[in-house]
Amino acid sequence: MAEAPWLTIIGIGEDGPDGLPPASMAALEAAEIVMGPKRHLGLLPPLRAEVIEWPVPFAEGLPLLMRFRGQRVAVLASGDPFWHGAGSVLARHFEAGEWRALPAPSSASLAAARLGWPLERVTCFGLHAAPLMRLRPHLAPGARLIVLLRDGEAVGALAEWLTAQGFGASTLCVMEALGGPRERIRQARADEMAFADIAHPVCVALEVAGEGAVVSATPGRPDDLFDHDGQITKAPVRALTLAALAPRAGEHLWDIGAGSGAISIEWLLAHPQTTATAIEAVPERAARARANAERLGVDRLEVVEGRAPEALEGSAAPQAVFIGGGLSEALLADLWARLPEGARIVANAVTLESEALLARWHAAQGGRLMRFDISEAAPLGSKRGWRAAYPIVQWSVMR
Repeated sequence: MAEAPWLTIIGIGEDGPDGLPPASMAALEAAEIVMGPKRHLGLLPPLRAEVIEWPVPFAEGLPLLMRFRGQRVAVLASGDPFWHGAGSVLARHFEAGEWRALPAPSSASLAAARLGWPLERVTCFGLHAAPLMRLRPHLAPGARLIVLLRDGEAVGALAEWLTAQGFGASTLCVMEALGGPRERIRQARADEMAFADIAHPVCVALEVAGEGAVVSATPGRPDDLFDHDGQITKAPVRALTLAALAPRAGEHLWDIGAGSGAISIEWLLAHPQTTATAIEAVPERAARARANAERLGVDRLEVVEGRAPEALEGSAAPQAVFIGGGLSEALLADLWARLPEGARIVANAVTLESEALLARWHAAQGGRLMRFDISEAAPLGSKRGWRAAYPIVQWSVMR
């Protein structure tokens, strides 16, 4: 029989040991060392083990834990340690055979159970140390969200932010200390929420309502969703460009000549596991791209000030590259030499010189060369006519 792991990560709820399954209780009783936050340790009965409070910040506890390697150690974590919990951090620092996890119900599971919400249809967030803006793409009437928050003050900030976004009619179900003797559940509209005595730990179950602007789920979102100075890939062309870039879960994008950041932001909105680096030479535009990303809930966008290819040094290798500005023979040659096989390149051109450049590369390397002519109805005297935008030539190719 294989030797049992020396480290056991035990999920514990607010009801303490009364809610622990037999395997978790047996691991606690067999442990030589028990580590955990002060709140969790206070829920335990007397133990034979040495009890050590996990320090704050969390990272300072890792060297201490490593000193006990080889002894029987139990580490306490809230609910399910692998749902916005400490489990994933601990697992990164130890080999697979060194640890095991014994989870308890997560706050999301308990919240859904109290409300009768099917958890697979609810979007869950852990925003203890993350901005409320991460909720922005998910705000649509009828949407249900479960949000873990730092404390009662953060609940008030959430209510104010929702109201400012035009979703003050949303229902907030404020849930404190779920699963324990201190459990309390109260409900209020966001624009009427006035609870002043909210205790930690707290989560909010949110049912969205209101007339605020909704971020659509498809690319080619309206131009006025982005702050820009005119340097933006317009919505119809952006939709065609994102289709050519074809974002997939876990992929990384280089957005060269990012301008407002609209392409990389829409790439990030395509899937929560996509990442992107936006390269922009003009500092004001770089700052604008960063602010747009934060406002639209994708603050994971990395913005690099500088010109490609020099600014690409040190950036994570991409699976896709978009060239929206700074297109040149030297840049294409550098990318072709630098990128791994299978990487996708999409470049848009407006000028005759850039069109000619893309035509030459298409002839040499293949791929797909397309031209988009887009017109929009506009007043023409007392009637209407078609107002044409500059045609766009797009080259897309796999390295």
